[in-house]
Amino acid sequence: MEHTCKLYSTLHDKKWRESNTRKQKSLKKPKFKEKVIMCLMCLLGDVSVASRRRTTIRSRIKCCLLNHSRRKQQHSRCFHYTPHQIPFKSITMVSFSFLRLILLLCLVSSSFSYSTASPSNSTTADQTLRPQDELQKLKLIRKELQKINKPASSDGDTIDCVSTHQQPAFDHPLLNGQRPIDPPEMPKGYNKDDESDEDYQLWSLSGESCPEGTIPIRRTTEQDMLRASSVRRFGRKIRRVRRDSTSNGHEHAVGYVTGRQYYGAKASINVWSPRVTSQYEFSLSQIWVIAGSFTHDLNTIEAGWQISPELYGDTYPRFFTYWTSDAYRTTGCYNLLCSGFVQTNRRIAIGAAISPRSSYKGGQFDISLLIWKDPKHGHWWLQFGSGTLVGYWPAFLFTHLRQHGSMVQFGGEIVNTRPGGSHTSTQMGSGHFSGEGFGKASYFRNLQMVDWDNTLIPVSNLKILADHPNCYDIRGGTNRVWGNYFYYGGPGKNPRCP
Repeated sequence: MEHTCKLYSTLHDKKWRESNTRKQKSLKKPKFKEKVIMCLMCLLGDVSVASRRRTTIRSRIKCCLLNHSRRKQQHSRCFHYTPHQIPFKSITMVSFSFLRLILLLCLVSSSFSYSTASPSNSTTADQTLRPQDELQKLKLIRKELQKINKPASSDGDTIDCVSTHQQPAFDHPLLNGQRPIDPPEMPKGYNKDDESDEDYQLWSLSGESCPEGTIPIRRTTEQDMLRASSVRRFGRKIRRVRRDSTSNGHEHAVGYVTGRQYYGAKASINVWSPRVTSQYEFSLSQIWVIAGSFTHDLNTIEAGWQISPELYGDTYPRFFTYWTSDAYRTTGCYNLLCSGFVQTNRRIAIGAAISPRSSYKGGQFDISLLIWKDPKHGHWWLQFGSGTLVGYWPAFLFTHLRQHGSMVQFGGEIVNTRPGGSHTSTQMGSGHFSGEGFGKASYFRNLQMVDWDNTLIPVSNLKILADHPNCYDIRGGTNRVWGNYFYYGGPGKNPRCP
């Protein structure tokens, strides 16, 4: 680079002196265009005179942007012009503009070369990444995004305020053209004073909410879908054969009731930020309302908080919903990622991060969730916190749950991909075993169910189960303040859980 600029400087000085001697009075100053061209030649290099020596971008910038006071000293890296010949601001602006263009072209060229280059000498076809397949995948992703993301007025870079009747649920043939129904009758025995009025979502901590007639929807991006193991399975859980099966890596620590007809459930769930060690694993704490068998016709309604790097791209605990009517095979999805759940609230964003979270030996925070069946229309409603109706699952989505549930579960679930052939270190709950108690282990408290008369009553005959108690365990109890409760969770891999 120094050689190149020096040559230009020497040649130009020589030419200037010769010309000045012959035609002192008629000498013209170099035009602005010429100055820019010479600057570009310095930046890009001229094959006729340029040195083959490698140089840095810093040297090239210095070549064209060096201060004129230093040019008087005939710096070897710059054209030698007198100060009155080149306006420094003009050259600086032009140089930066061209430099940006050059750098952009270089980056694009490098990316293209990198993506099409092959480590071995092979044919041109072998050196590509099958662009037709990639384009087809991108088209499929964008087609799915059109179903999920509706035209909206943006609220920040992740939450959109979408017209209520344009939300994904109304793409369903049985809901097309309809609007959300009126709020249902609350279960008897529900006491709003028992709940906190705090706002637990990060996006709305500043007091933001969507306008009347709209709902907040977390925006789904191409990056979200590209993280998924399958585009067609995006936003869905992996199919499970049985609730207590770990053959596909799902492990649980739960309390449950069965043997009656259940029309809803309620609990306060302690919120933590457990460690999730793999993109394709998750950790969640939730309520399940279940009907049918654990084979082909399982119906579930689910709500709680989860950490899922694959679904959300981060490790924040997030409020979520889920449903299926065929054992997670082809129906159902998380949140609003398919036609199903109908949202009615303009302050709660399903899939948004929850804050604050609990800390070990520190402050403890929980969220209260209530799921119940509307006696009038038969839809299953969801309430978050203090009397905040989020929306409902229409009854027609289900087969068995059109009538009632046959089981209710509360607790934690993780996915264990067995990295390196050993148990995962993904945590459940707080990441500590139940025996550590309050402030250290995660909990569910005030467990209740809704009976046939739309009445909230304490659960009875609560059973507890941990698939792998050496990895994640559970311990129940009851008292006058918390009613039925349990502590649960664990660290995953440890000496007793190899």
